[in-house]
Amino acid sequence: MKFTVRFTPDAKDDLVRLYTFLLEQDLKAAEEALDALSKGFDFLREFPFSCRKALPENPLLRELLVSFGNSGYVALFEIEDQATVTILAIRHQREDDYY
Repeated sequence: MKFTVRFTPDAKDDLVRLYTFLLEQDLKAAEEALDALSKGFDFLREFPFSCRKALPENPLLRELLVSFGNSGYVALFEIEDQATVTILAIRHQREDDYY
């Protein structure tokens, strides 16, 4: 069974912010980053329980690590039910407010 991946408004804002940052530097890199994230979200559709737990007390709150370049991105998500995964936030691993 595949999960549906939803995004909170904050997570959508994160995607726009991350894309815009890279777009100002390098269009190709911005497109490649979106592709890497998209592949990560595709992975969540199949295997959300294989991602690491964000908090020991909440096994349904997890983090997806997406490699990109020398670092990558972290998507905080919650497994809502047997069919839905909700992306709560997306950060670059080098950001100060990573969590």
